[in-house]
Amino acid sequence: MPSLGVNIDHVATLRQARYRDTPDSPHAEPDPVAAALIAERAGASGITAHLREDRRHIHDRDIFQLRERVSTKLNLEMGIAPDIVALALRIRPEDVCIVPENRREVTTEGGLDCAGQFDALAPVVASLRAAGIRVSLFVDPVDAQIDASARLGAEFVELHTGAYANASGAQRAAELAKLVEGARRAIGAGLRVNAGHGLTLDNTPPVLALPGLEELNIGHSIISRAVVVGLETAVRDMCDVIRRG
Repeated sequence: MPSLGVNIDHVATLRQARYRDTPDSPHAEPDPVAAALIAERAGASGITAHLREDRRHIHDRDIFQLRERVSTKLNLEMGIAPDIVALALRIRPEDVCIVPENRREVTTEGGLDCAGQFDALAPVVASLRAAGIRVSLFVDPVDAQIDASARLGAEFVELHTGAYANASGAQRAAELAKLVEGARRAIGAGLRVNAGHGLTLDNTPPVLALPGLEELNIGHSIISRAVVVGLETAVRDMCDVIRRG
């Protein structure tokens, strides 16, 4: 059964809406670390946080505190800026997921161009793996990107489910078929398979059929529902959907 990693970025986004200039204030709320602990208690198998170059939501202090307090596993989403790579090597999360990063985007818009950025990615993947960190590459279900991920020496691909999540009807079925074929190609290349982006209670069940799927990383939908039903309930509900699937 796939496990659930809960992305807590949007908890930090809410904090920054009021405490952008003073995120370390004792009055700053909500606390993404506290949210992570609730998510673990509700059944999450891991906590995901994206430390961006511009620190627009998660801050370095959050990452250090998460490293100290998360008892499941910490998955650090990151680009390949040197200071971010250095921080990852310092704190040594269990997992790193390398993602594309655009300062103008609200959220990650698409998969990493592993084929086009092969030379830039190779030393980063090698250094992270040498430090004992599992490396995942966030890619669209495209043969060239999956094949490049395997050549780079990553252990996982995280298949980008955004096109599937944003589609409907026949187009959604077609996007799901691409994900299934992407998962099969990844397994054939010796990679392990995670998935995420845009997943909700309603659209997650079909994704659970992906071959070899080990983990779903979900953030926005869970944090959004938490405003209405509470974070513990929102996480438990998603865990139940995965379990039933």
